[in-house]
Amino acid sequence: MTGLFARGVRLSLGGRKVLHGAHVALAAGEVVGVIGPNGAGKSTLLRVLAGLQEADAGEVLLEGRALAAMMPGDRARRLSFLPQEGVPPPPMRVADLVALGRLPHRGARNDVRDHAAVEAALAETGLLDLRDRPANQLSGGERARLRLARALAVEAPYLLADEPVAALDPAHALAVMASFGRLADAGRGVAVVLHDLTLAGRFCHRLVLMCDGRIVAQGRPAEILTDAAMRAVYGVTVRRVDDAVVPWSLTGEQA
Repeated sequence: MTGLFARGVRLSLGGRKVLHGAHVALAAGEVVGVIGPNGAGKSTLLRVLAGLQEADAGEVLLEGRALAAMMPGDRARRLSFLPQEGVPPPPMRVADLVALGRLPHRGARNDVRDHAAVEAALAETGLLDLRDRPANQLSGGERARLRLARALAVEAPYLLADEPVAALDPAHALAVMASFGRLADAGRGVAVVLHDLTLAGRFCHRLVLMCDGRIVAQGRPAEILTDAAMRAVYGVTVRRVDDAVVPWSLTGEQA
């Protein structure tokens, strides 16, 4: 069995149910967008898929193996997790921080391959010119690209990215989503939490729509980004520009 699967995942935090029996799959060669309003459970689902949050019930399988039973190093080489921004980065060189993505491979160290992976990640994220800059001197958008570069340097078959374009300008957001598409074309699987429905509809092969801790719909963007679904889940009306879905007004307002 290939791919990353969650089956019947349930989780409560602080006495509140945040995941209600989630079933979701990520296959190699696809970009899956996880969408839904704030508090829907998107980030929590991603952390469960990454093995960073233990569920109360259900299971997560990675290529047919129980994720919970895998050795941490093996799991870290197979799954790369890109979190939302937390604490500011330390005053280390950008290239040195990106190189931390190679730590899961250091048991069989290969300096040539490590260097190549870091260089490729810097190039993919447009950070080559910033490689020697202290990371604590980067802008918010540059820090977001730094986190992505470190995740890419792992060269894991599956990448889980939590709101990776939230701090980016339109050009860099498009570049990141195009990068995910290239990863999928190379046979990797990418799951990405998004709030931008236009990017979700354009770049994702499938969408997972969440609301109140439940997965309410899964499928191709054209099947998920319907007027009825956007009204029901987000409380907004939408308009379409070509194939793009643009949130337009709050439900009940003049469209």
